Amino acid sequence: MKSLAKEYRSVREIVGPLLLVEGVSGVTFNEIAEIILPDGSRRRGQVLELDGDRALLQVFEGTTGLNPSQTRVRFEGRPLQLGVSPDLLGRVFDGLGGPIDGGPRPIPGEYLDINGTPINPVSRDYPSEFIETGISAIDGLNSLVRGQKLPIFSGSGLPHNRLTAQICRQSRVLGQAEKFGIVFAAMGITFEEADFFIRDFRQTGAIERSVLFINLADDPAIERIATPRMALTAAEYLAFELGMHILVILTDLTNYAEALREISAARNEVPGRRGYPSYLYTDLASIFERAGRIKERPGSITQMPILSMPEDDKTHPIPDLTGYITEGQIILSRSLHQAGIYPPVDVLPSLSRLRDKGIGPGRTREDHANLASQLFASYARGREARELAVVLGEAALSEIDQAMLRFSDAFEKEFINQGESESRAVLETLDAGWRLLAGLPRSELKRIRTEILDRFLPDPNRNA
Repeated sequence: MKSLAKEYRSVREIVGPLLLVEGVSGVTFNEIAEIILPDGSRRRGQVLELDGDRALLQVFEGTTGLNPSQTRVRFEGRPLQLGVSPDLLGRVFDGLGGPIDGGPRPIPGEYLDINGTPINPVSRDYPSEFIETGISAIDGLNSLVRGQKLPIFSGSGLPHNRLTAQICRQSRVLGQAEKFGIVFAAMGITFEEADFFIRDFRQTGAIERSVLFINLADDPAIERIATPRMALTAAEYLAFELGMHILVILTDLTNYAEALREISAARNEVPGRRGYPSYLYTDLASIFERAGRIKERPGSITQMPILSMPEDDKTHPIPDLTGYITEGQIILSRSLHQAGIYPPVDVLPSLSRLRDKGIGPGRTREDHANLASQLFASYARGREARELAVVLGEAALSEIDQAMLRFSDAFEKEFINQGESESRAVLETLDAGWRLLAGLPRSELKRIRTEILDRFLPDPNRNA
């Protein structure tokens, strides 16, 4: 098939990572091409745009050293694909699926188009099973549900990499004997960050149930656009062909969006907000919507994309558009980080829209929803009391406000704060919440049903 492919010597123009070929026929959008240099070396490209008999290609390895008159192009008649097999587990690949861990290339059982196939909405099953991350601020208050898309919004210098590694080590489907796996895709990260993740996966043994795709900061921007789709293709194979529950971690989506902006500028496209392409929303949706469950199939794909907000701005186009597509967000707080709280999860603006679908009797415990609601309310009131104390002084606060202030301080230090290698079972998290509420008058616990209070509130406060 490859030997019959027509070869073109009609490269018209080269601009940045883009290459324009004229006089083509039978070429399709997203088709892969082989770029042959005079010395016989080869690079790969992908068709971005077709206009009559002209094809615009993006070259994955970059166009440095290419001469239009001496460059040949051969179209392969297929889109970019990933060879998949169970041997993907335990391996580390570059952003285009090439092994970088010193091992051989896995023998593929089949090749899959990395652009995927949309899940028929009628075939989608509703997310319902609780996923335990071992992190109280997530499990207790903003729970992750199997099949959900729950991004983490961070800022420059915040410990999202450490949190990401901890989630990868600790996550599991609660109460399920089914196989759980991690597909991890890093885009535009430094060598030090890549080394941190790979070392952490290997030292903790998490690598055995994981597949890693690593795109470094000095790798081509074009490769960065393919990396999350490579990872999601591997996840779809493991989930829907092998029946595994897969958690997909994508970090950092800000680097991915910057690569999109770079390619868009090279194509002279009309920019949208802050120079990002106008199709940024659609492009992000094509990634996020590959999460979910399919009826009558045992596997599932859950996504936790990580994105760093430029200047901690939640209204920036990347977090703003992500919030419209996903089912909530976990937000990291710079003030909590500066106070020495790890993980610095700001629980009040954080949200998991599917939390209540994955908690409660038969999933976590019957008190979970009531307890989470009360912890939110009490912590919010304690934060307000803290602001009042700054203005009026703590002595001017009422007894109830002082109790709420003490609660909020204890909540941050004992509930949100936990060790980087500490994995808390969800029942431990719930019990920790009850111990904190025991320091408040029972009359202030208005969001918990009486029968739940009678059963779970520690004895010293029963008659408070």
